[in-house]
Amino acid sequence: MTQGLQELLLGRAPDVAPRLLGAVFVCALPGGTVAVRLTELEAYGGPHDSDLPDPGAHTYRGRTARNASMFEAPGRIYVYFTYGLHHAVNFVCRGEGTGGGILVRSGEVVLGEDVALRRRLANRSSEPPFVALARGPGNVAQALGLSREDDGAALVDLGRSDDPVALAEQAVLRTPGPAWTGLALRQEAVGDVVVTPRTGVSGEGGTDTYPWRFAIAGDPTVSPYRKAAVKRRRSR
Repeated sequence: MTQGLQELLLGRAPDVAPRLLGAVFVCALPGGTVAVRLTELEAYGGPHDSDLPDPGAHTYRGRTARNASMFEAPGRIYVYFTYGLHHAVNFVCRGEGTGGGILVRSGEVVLGEDVALRRRLANRSSEPPFVALARGPGNVAQALGLSREDDGAALVDLGRSDDPVALAEQAVLRTPGPAWTGLALRQEAVGDVVVTPRTGVSGEGGTDTYPWRFAIAGDPTVSPYRKAAVKRRRSR
């Protein structure tokens, strides 16, 4: 029996994230529809007292108004505003009340390139190259048109196929109207996957203890890896 999206997302984020590479994430919003093929993801665990404590995760100190979506049932998105600059989006996983998610770091725009480009040009003077339209978490959310208003939105299970782009295209054609988000999964896993510690995560969460960044090897849309410096106490 083929595993559905809801069942897949019940798993631990580090186990689920590499299985989502190559899937297609669709966001049909009032400003236009854009879909990206997922090429780079990061896994995040739960609170300090959970079975997967993660000091690099928003969930680490427990549930708050900001991260409440991360503790909902799997199959939703968690959208947050970071550094006072941009939004980022996660797929919520694990069981309800547990806490966990998968950050979309980069992808390839496969539907709605004109819409994605218009959104990206809203706060820049030069046109980004195609491979950089959805490279980096902030650019992903901007290209897709996501904001805090979309936090907690449910993901539609678009099915599983050797050609998830075609699944996404069919879903867009047959589902006009209200805003929705969805995921079309790959039938088979992608080939070579690069596994590293998470990029730019400070403190212990950014160390080799958490090799939870997954990217499709050689894909030009993947963002450059940047390992954060581990903070050390000053000696007296």
